[in-house]
Amino acid sequence: MFKSNRIHLRKVEMSDTETYHNWRNNMEVMENTLPDLDVNTIGDTEDFIKSICNSASSKSYMIELNENNDSIGVVSLINIDFKNRNAECIIDIGNQKYWGNGYGKEAMDLLLDYSFSEMNLHKLYLRVFSFNQRAIKLYERMGFVKEGEQREQLFRNGKWQGITYMAIFQESHLSSKEPENY
Repeated sequence: MFKSNRIHLRKVEMSDTETYHNWRNNMEVMENTLPDLDVNTIGDTEDFIKSICNSASSKSYMIELNENNDSIGVVSLINIDFKNRNAECIIDIGNQKYWGNGYGKEAMDLLLDYSFSEMNLHKLYLRVFSFNQRAIKLYERMGFVKEGEQREQLFRNGKWQGITYMAIFQESHLSSKEPENY
C-alpha cells in the first residue's frame, strides 16, 4: 500500500526534523507551498514536526527512494474529518534534484489509494497557488477538478496571486484504476 516501483512512504518522525528544516528554509522549495515565506528556526521546525507526529487529525509521510531510503519529500493528509469522510492533502518534493521526474505523482497515487481504499474517505481536497501551473496540470491528470479560487490572496513575485481549490472523489478515483489492482 505504501510502496511503488521507485518510492515508499513512512511516517514522519522526530528524527526527520533536520531534513525537513532544510526544505522549509529553502525559499525556492517553499515559494510554491507556503503563503507566508519566512525563515524558521530549528526550534520552530521541531515544534512543527512534534505537532505532526502527535496530531489526531493528520497523517504525514516521508517520501523515500526504494534504492537507498533517501528522503525526497513529504505527503500528508491534514484536517481529516472522519465523520464527513474528507481531508486536505499536501505534497512537497523538498529535494529539488527530484523535481519533474514523476515522484510527486507516485507519492500522490499512494496517498490517494490509501485514503480511498483503506481509510474509505469520500473526498480529498487541496489548495495550490494559481501560478503553479505545473502542479495544477499534474492534479488534473490525476483526476482532481477545480472547485474554486480565492483571487488575489497572496502577494508573490511582485504581484497578487490566487489560490486554486481542487478536489477528487473516491468514486472517480477508484473507477479510474485498473481492475487487477483491486
